[in-house]
Amino acid sequence: MDKFYHSVRLDEALCKGCINCIKRCPTEAIRVRGGKASINNKFCIDCGECIRVCPHHAKHATYDKLDVMRQYEYTVALPAPSLYSQFNNLDDVNIVLNALIRMGFDDVFEVGAAAELVSEATRQYISEHEGQIPLISTACPSVVRLIRVRFPNLIPHLLPLNPPVEVAAVLAARRAMEQTGLPREKIGIMFISPCPSKVTYAKAPLGTEKSEVDKVLAIKDVYPKLLACMKAVGSQEDYPQIGTAGKIGISWGHSGGEASGLFTESYLAADGIENVIRVLEDMEDQKFTNLRFVELNACNGGCVGGVLTVENPYVAEVKLKRLRKYMPVARSHMDDNPEDMIRWTTGVQYEPVFSLGGNLMESFSRLNQVERLVKKFPGLDCGSCGAPTCKALAEDIVRGNASERDCVYYLRENLHKLSGEISGLADDLEENRGGKETLNLIKEYLQRISDEMSLLDKKEDEKDDRTGFGE
Repeated sequence: MDKFYHSVRLDEALCKGCINCIKRCPTEAIRVRGGKASINNKFCIDCGECIRVCPHHAKHATYDKLDVMRQYEYTVALPAPSLYSQFNNLDDVNIVLNALIRMGFDDVFEVGAAAELVSEATRQYISEHEGQIPLISTACPSVVRLIRVRFPNLIPHLLPLNPPVEVAAVLAARRAMEQTGLPREKIGIMFISPCPSKVTYAKAPLGTEKSEVDKVLAIKDVYPKLLACMKAVGSQEDYPQIGTAGKIGISWGHSGGEASGLFTESYLAADGIENVIRVLEDMEDQKFTNLRFVELNACNGGCVGGVLTVENPYVAEVKLKRLRKYMPVARSHMDDNPEDMIRWTTGVQYEPVFSLGGNLMESFSRLNQVERLVKKFPGLDCGSCGAPTCKALAEDIVRGNASERDCVYYLRENLHKLSGEISGLADDLEENRGGKETLNLIKEYLQRISDEMSLLDKKEDEKDDRTGFGE
């Protein structure tokens, strides 16, 4: 599998060439050229922010449809804790779990139960690795991918434990094979996900060679079908109590939930990709030496804020907190499960995708070129060139993917210079009473002005289309 596999895709037919996505992308992975956006696969971390802000729905997440359940003889649903937060007046997770069985799954394994195992393993790992502190949570795949490409100095601080969804998948597959006697390939382990980042993880995981998750369904697809099944379950006087997660596991669905299960006050929890980047920058500057653990979620509010959910993330967080109120602290423990399924089997390697050159000398040389180009540009970061910032445009030019003439303001300044030079030539021609060479120069400059004016008109039209000022 391609290490730069992505679940966030672009539909060019729907793209209008606006600049909403390029201004919000945290890794500057998107450019708008020729009236259409494009996504740089090496820069993208599948946070889904472009899906959230695109007014034309040109960005979308790829995931599996519900009919994939028919591909297997036996299917197991892995509901994320954030799934419970999508429903009104839910007071028992067993209603959702039994509804999943009624919906067509043969078994259910709560990701929240696996989260409690990861919490216990994290507490143990922190106590054994004081020199590695602060440790950074690896539960959010987008955060891990961000660190891999942008913050190489922080890779040693990554908690080398599999995310709860992977642990749940391993345990669910083992249980299904024991109970049914079926070979692994006939069993479908299906995660019900709140975000595209988990889809990418299932296809190209970090920390393990291959994920045990076979398919990833979207909460927004499961939600409407699950509602009807939940009504049927709720009407029963007695339904099976199959839930195996407690407060700690359910809390992983919102920001701060993972850290709260570590029983320490020396932690930091941040959500929202811009806030995550700010925290990582501060960590690089060694501003958090007194912390033991850092929980980071790319989505606002944590997993409840994923783009594949249906409920407002802040309302969903309140629902989760109310739901867990009378639950036991934890129901799953490491004593009953082997630790080998939780630890990473492979490391995370730095991917220098933002490097400007193939070696250090070339990178420094190109960086100097970027700095010189940036001084030429107005520093407005308007996005009219199709890049999010003037610096990003300069880097594109150095990489050979753009030109100085992509900047509208640079074009306009060039026209003023050409006009001044023509004026000087005209004066020279008048003083010398002719001169074939001067006339040829004037013709050349006039042609250049005509070309620059045509390009400027095109750029201005594109700018108006993006901003709406031309309507």
